[in-house]
Amino acid sequence: MIKKYFILLFILLFNCTQDSIDNNKKSNGDLLNNKVLNITPNGSEKYLNYNSDYIFDQKKLRTYDLILPKSSLAEIDSDPVAEEYVEGMLVFEEDTISPVGIRYKGSIGAFVGCTSGPDFSNPSGYKTCTKLSMKVKINWKGRDEKFFNLKKLQFHSQNLDDSKFHERLGYWLFREMGVIAPRSVHARLNINGEFSGVYALTEQIDSQFVEYNFQDKTGNLYKEIWPIDFKGNIQTDQSLEKSLKTNEDEKFSFDIIKSFGEQILESNDEIALKNVIISRMDVEKIMALIIVDRLIRNDDGPFHWYCDENDFCSNHNYYWYEDPSSKKLYLIPWDLDNAFENIIFSTNPVTPIADNFGETTNNCEPFEFGPWNIMQWSASCDKLTKGWSYFSNELLNTKINFLKGPFEENRISNLINEWIDQIDSSIIEESEIHSDATSYEKWNGSLDYLISQLSFVRSSN
Repeated sequence: MIKKYFILLFILLFNCTQDSIDNNKKSNGDLLNNKVLNITPNGSEKYLNYNSDYIFDQKKLRTYDLILPKSSLAEIDSDPVAEEYVEGMLVFEEDTISPVGIRYKGSIGAFVGCTSGPDFSNPSGYKTCTKLSMKVKINWKGRDEKFFNLKKLQFHSQNLDDSKFHERLGYWLFREMGVIAPRSVHARLNINGEFSGVYALTEQIDSQFVEYNFQDKTGNLYKEIWPIDFKGNIQTDQSLEKSLKTNEDEKFSFDIIKSFGEQILESNDEIALKNVIISRMDVEKIMALIIVDRLIRNDDGPFHWYCDENDFCSNHNYYWYEDPSSKKLYLIPWDLDNAFENIIFSTNPVTPIADNFGETTNNCEPFEFGPWNIMQWSASCDKLTKGWSYFSNELLNTKINFLKGPFEENRISNLINEWIDQIDSSIIEESEIHSDATSYEKWNGSLDYLISQLSFVRSSN
């Protein structure tokens, strides 16, 4: 392990400018004592001269090193749910980016069984798992330089996915069908010189994502807010501003998404509603999103409306982007770690959706469903979602194209085998080092089950 530290020390010092070396001549102890260096890039670094396609190359398994002061690592370990950044360093392929911000990340599911608090539904306490999802902020303290044109990196632990394939495969399927969605690859992550494990490196949905995917990059990006709420109301400016993820510092306008909601509400029949969707959305992309989402049972996504104790219902795990040039809106899927779980059986007690797409239950009133009797509301009681279901021919044709295209058996089999070859030895290494890691045998069994679920989808459609 000490050898590893000195190798990293050499990399750090090799990439420092002379000024930063002179300012940090306190020796080998700098790294062993975890002192965060201030490193000024000279412009020749690979991360400044390639774009994000480099790190999301599906043919490569790449390694990332995070270096944090021991006190800082102890700080975030003591309360990961706080999601507070500490300062550290990122080492990648002989380049060092320092300082950067580093923190743990995740919603309730990401912390299940991994913190010391007694209530899994309200995570608290210190870190108890080897792996937790992590976020690295490259634009730390106003840094102008980006990392392969990215401002943030997200390493998802995949603790609840023994196959380690849900995110990568799900996003790949969306993108292959033309849906605007994050890119995801597997990655090896070392923390302070120790191999932490295999993570899903999944693209952050932010201004850089918008820049990569849209011609007009000046529009608003929103997280987890629907154009019309559960009660059939247009969202307020306050709610939209709270959900805004781009243009926060600009003179923003919510006219595009609000006018979309108004047009939906004003549509008095099926034809009028379809015409609104045709004029304000890319029909081909939303049909593809629906088909992929439903066939991989992304049941914790936008078509699951959860209801609280006051019977107010909402959905989550998605973004909207509004294109100012065309005035069209694009739905973007997010957080696929629970996808693929409920295909043959509803193995997750929280996420199963009761209805087939386009169907409704309980006269559009909230109802209990699943082994834990969790309240939900039928997605097609939402007028926009119901409008999408009217495109029955388009949905059918999209399903056929999906099953014959990206979801075709040989194509998926070859892809999965290629990815297995990439991470197989790293899964073994992780299981041998960490007692709480998924065992190699369990990983293989989970992959076999995933493949059987994909076969079930083909045979039943």
